[in-house]
Amino acid sequence: MKIKTAFVCNDCGADYSKWQGQCNECGAWNTLSEVRLGSASSQSRQQVKFSGYAGGAASDVKTLNQIAVEDMPRIASGMEELDRVLGGGFVPGSAILIGGHPGAGKSTLLLQVLCHLSKSVSCLYVTGEESLQQVAMRAKRLKLPTDQLQMLSETSVETICNTAEKIKPKVLVMDSIQVMHLADISSAPGSVSQVRESAALLTRFAKQTDTVLIMAGHVTKDGTLAGPKVLEHIIDCSVMLESTDDSCYRTLRSQKNRFGAVNELGVFAMTEEGLREVKNPSAIFLSRADEIGAGSVVMVVWEGTRPLLVEIQALVDESHINNPRRVAVGLDHNRLAMLLAVLHRHGGLMMADQDVFVNVVGGVKVQETSADLALLLAVVSSFRNEPLPRDVVIFGEVGLSGEIRPVPFGQERIKEAVKHGFKKAIVPAGNAPREKIVGMEVVAVKKLNEALSAIQK
Repeated sequence: MKIKTAFVCNDCGADYSKWQGQCNECGAWNTLSEVRLGSASSQSRQQVKFSGYAGGAASDVKTLNQIAVEDMPRIASGMEELDRVLGGGFVPGSAILIGGHPGAGKSTLLLQVLCHLSKSVSCLYVTGEESLQQVAMRAKRLKLPTDQLQMLSETSVETICNTAEKIKPKVLVMDSIQVMHLADISSAPGSVSQVRESAALLTRFAKQTDTVLIMAGHVTKDGTLAGPKVLEHIIDCSVMLESTDDSCYRTLRSQKNRFGAVNELGVFAMTEEGLREVKNPSAIFLSRADEIGAGSVVMVVWEGTRPLLVEIQALVDESHINNPRRVAVGLDHNRLAMLLAVLHRHGGLMMADQDVFVNVVGGVKVQETSADLALLLAVVSSFRNEPLPRDVVIFGEVGLSGEIRPVPFGQERIKEAVKHGFKKAIVPAGNAPREKIVGMEVVAVKKLNEALSAIQK
């Protein structure tokens, strides 16, 4: 019997009948991998029978207003930071993928959640990378309740689904999806075809049985989720647990969520007893030195549904090379170069012969444009060697013509700064509060030169 093969793009999931250097769909080079196609009528696939992908049996065509809308109750995980990122808790029948670097704490987080969650609902933890003894040792070290959590050491997806059908868990954890395999797919576990087909069958099972499916996933060397890109399209929610080598803090960020916002951020601290929630992240990122040096300023960014105060530091130094360095840690490198050009054109400060280094303290990645004004004023402070006042907070978007544009949730950002003892705020004129905020001097600016004048002594 001739084995059927196909070539699948690892980035976008497009398939071709023969190999080619570039994918026509996404334009990526050298991303096509050969996969073997299993027979749809093989015996192993028939052992798990699920009809329909999104759950439910075949039904007649209905108009949208005929469909009954029921508010499906969510299952609280027991961790407010995790529930915040998920949009309020676990949705029955949803598939969740948690990725992260080795050692970030994916298995620890899942084990903590399930040990506490198993007190109220039936949970099944499937481990394919570790033995049951290793998981038990970790749970004992973390001092977790272990009397209710059901464990299974297995990598066969067919066996896992058959076992789950018998015990009917409400929450099913797969650690990890890269080691799972189907019998009728001849390629090795972790390959494109195995990951894609295993995730599809597990997701189909979750939707048919209203089971919360949580899959731990590996990442590549550049930090993206390993496996085919179609894996992220199959699941309902994709979150990344990020960490740095020199910090005990972990950030959980949502990249895709069909049941909530995608810009939420959860903060955890790794301790001897596992991950602990950080209820007030601003207090961590604002642990500043007693004497504030030049180039340091506090900005307010908006993460999901709450403001977050973080410190941004800039260092401007004379360059001894022909092409001065532009280094941004936690910020967009291209946006830094653009803002320096705006500063030269509309602020009158040229830094073509200066090295510019910018860093967001605490390992936070700032993705919104409200950090523009704080970044530029921190750069100017370092360039002039004039420290900014300790009690000033800054936010605002800077346009290419030098205008200071308003940002969403301006008043909420100012009120959050008041809670942490700040007395002065430099904000866009469009974000100036209509009523005076007690304890806060608000300086509203429309142009970049007005902001530069506001920080001069």
